[in-house]
Amino acid sequence: MKKIAVIPGDGIGKEVIDGAVSVLSKASVVLYKENVFKFNYFDWGSEYYIRNGQMMPGDALDQLSEFDSILLGAIGHPSVPDHITLNGLLLPIRRKFDQYVSVRPSYLWKGTNSVLKNNNDLDFVIIRENSEGEYANLGGFVHLDNDYATSIQTALFTKQGCLRIIKYAFEYAKQRGNKSKVTSITKSNAQAYGMVMWDNCFKEVSKDYPDIETESLLVDAACMDMVRRPETFDVIVASNLFGDILSDLGAGITGGMGVAPSSNINPDLAVPSMFEPVHGSAPDITGQGIANPLASILSAAMMSDYLDYKEINNLIRKSVQQSILDKILTKDLGGTNSTEEVIKGVEYNLEN
Repeated sequence: MKKIAVIPGDGIGKEVIDGAVSVLSKASVVLYKENVFKFNYFDWGSEYYIRNGQMMPGDALDQLSEFDSILLGAIGHPSVPDHITLNGLLLPIRRKFDQYVSVRPSYLWKGTNSVLKNNNDLDFVIIRENSEGEYANLGGFVHLDNDYATSIQTALFTKQGCLRIIKYAFEYAKQRGNKSKVTSITKSNAQAYGMVMWDNCFKEVSKDYPDIETESLLVDAACMDMVRRPETFDVIVASNLFGDILSDLGAGITGGMGVAPSSNINPDLAVPSMFEPVHGSAPDITGQGIANPLASILSAAMMSDYLDYKEINNLIRKSVQQSILDKILTKDLGGTNSTEEVIKGVEYNLEN
């Protein structure tokens, strides 16, 4: 039995995470006649911060280290600055457990439409470096009390960090067996140190995978090509910032944030990885019962696959696809169903 730490978090996170847990449990029972997951809930997040002055308790990371994986709903609150929520919970977890891989699939489900014309078969994955790069949080402020106020923000690129994420991307492409292509996202024409190291590491790793096609694009050109020729992408590997931006664009052209799952992975199973929907806490729709739970459900499915329950992942994905074809959809996908109705629709298809 796998022990899962569940952090519903804030806003719609609390509304969608229960659906993910319920679907995961039901799929397990359908396949194995028992629940192979044990869930423990933690009330950490912005409301915890408002009450206690911190996003999670001081021993939170020690508590999480006892689990096989972490399932997160969403983090963010209108009254708590984003840099506090990010640096108070998400980044400490990622850094503590060296979750250096973020896998963010962009998949256009049958029965949904892309905002792009003449595109109905999109399936690519963004592998985002998740531990250093532009989000290394290096820098500081000086002279804040006078007219010479200065801020310094430094990006950190290490050879080890670049090599390991790029190698992961090539291995992922080999396993996918689709177009078997890896596209590197860079900006070495303007960032002549960190991104030049990135480019050199990409060239070095690619030599070990002669059967996989490679491509290197400047990030601005990649944004353009993701709109004009998205079908040519297979696996995209990018730095922390570029991967973050491109994965939102990828979600935008394949149904939106409501169907965009993600993971924060350390390939070493000795420490927990974390799975979460790409969408935020969406305070504008919190409490209305219209949040799309599919991204959270699909994140849970990714987690089951990572924990070596591939049959659960396959069953959940088939059930989600059938629910979409049955038009059991929330408003963001053009439907009229509630969050709970979509969850129940997926659960029904698990058994049928």
